[in-house]
Amino acid sequence: MITFLSVNAMMTHIPRIHTALFLTVLWGLLLSAWAAVPAAAQTGNLDFTLHKLESGMEGNTLLVVGGIQGDEPGGFNAASLLVSHYRITRGNVWVVPNLNFISIIHSTRGIYGDLNRKFSALQESDPEYQVIEDIKSIILDPEVDIVLNLHDGSGFYRPVHIDNMHCPQRWGQSVIVDQEHLNFPHQFAELGTIARHVAGRVNLHLYDDHHAYYFKNTHTSDGDVEMEKTLTFFAIQNGKPAFGLEASKTFPTPLRAYYILHLLEAYMDYMGIEYERNFPLTAEGVQDAINSNVALAFFDNRIFLDLADIRERLGYIPLPRGSEIRFSATNPLLTVLDAGDGYSVYYGNELLSNLHPEYFDYDFSISGVTLDVDGQEGFTHFGEMVAVADSFTVQPMEGYRVNVIGFTQQGVSNESGIAITRGEIQQRFSVDREGWVFRVEVYKDDRFCGMILVDYLGRSSPGDPNLGRTVSMGR
Repeated sequence: MITFLSVNAMMTHIPRIHTALFLTVLWGLLLSAWAAVPAAAQTGNLDFTLHKLESGMEGNTLLVVGGIQGDEPGGFNAASLLVSHYRITRGNVWVVPNLNFISIIHSTRGIYGDLNRKFSALQESDPEYQVIEDIKSIILDPEVDIVLNLHDGSGFYRPVHIDNMHCPQRWGQSVIVDQEHLNFPHQFAELGTIARHVAGRVNLHLYDDHHAYYFKNTHTSDGDVEMEKTLTFFAIQNGKPAFGLEASKTFPTPLRAYYILHLLEAYMDYMGIEYERNFPLTAEGVQDAINSNVALAFFDNRIFLDLADIRERLGYIPLPRGSEIRFSATNPLLTVLDAGDGYSVYYGNELLSNLHPEYFDYDFSISGVTLDVDGQEGFTHFGEMVAVADSFTVQPMEGYRVNVIGFTQQGVSNESGIAITRGEIQQRFSVDREGWVFRVEVYKDDRFCGMILVDYLGRSSPGDPNLGRTVSMGR
């Protein structure tokens, strides 16, 4: 488990990826390697992350846990959006968006069984023993006032039987407590009252009446052996108010995350936590937010990849010979996994691209190049994406060679000093599937110096070495 402190304080150092609407910090995380080997060898490399969104203003602290089950993307995407698209201005929100990261990658409930059934008795030999111990210690932190466990549930919970999909045995569209009252003195001890209030708040924002939320009490202490093993029951047994929040698996992921975010905001409002959100809270706004500002950088931003519409395969990625792979990311659900002959880029449970490297020695003598873009000249750092309307030219530098991937001119090995339009580049070499974004690489002799991206759709991203937290992967 890795902890990130005071996320809001870091915001001014994070680049915007080309969507003006989303101005919030995109804070890096522990993103790690997974080789094509048995799952037991993978857990140490896919640790969950704790993000402390702290306002610096006195107030209550909410702990949000997503991804306890890897096949519930509504929950873990909602938690991820808290990290990447919200700013807390009073009080604190702690977020674990990827508790069961390995199961998220595999899109399965649990590689080693159901993680939400391991909070009672668990042997140290269990491969997830340390995960459970770590999240327990976070739950029990004296600063934590309320714990929320995010889920996608089957069907639509209803207190009385309507049909097979709308009945007491279903979980979707419910706010869940283990019992009506906390058995400890606490400002938030009235669990049932709070849950009913939150459900009522969300029901003001339904897309359809049958999406309505209902309060569900599992009466766990009355002999529900399975529920006694859960995260929320562990929390209330230790004096922490805890709730399960469920969105129906019937919905597409953005709509699930939409309802869960409304639930989260209702809890924050109830607790007096103040916040700012940089996207409209609609199903469409949530979908756009999930798909925005998704990027990776390698080796201190020498290589930057905008993952929007990235091709399924990118070849000849210049990585350093004989070195650990170091990368950073803009989203807590992004990771790069060792695939043997290359690297697989995942965003939650979605495989975005496979990167196939070509290995070079690196040269760090320069930090960027001078570009003439549509008649305007300026210095561009490696790791930036530059908007181009018509053409760009890399100004020549003695001793350095430019290679625009996909551009060829007979007899030319150094492509600096040439005005290059989109029509002169073979689109099959683009970074994106639509053929608008291209790599411009700089070399000194046979050593790689760095890369920029040019985007003929007119999007740009100011490079920044603080794009995200750097992670090292052994090869």
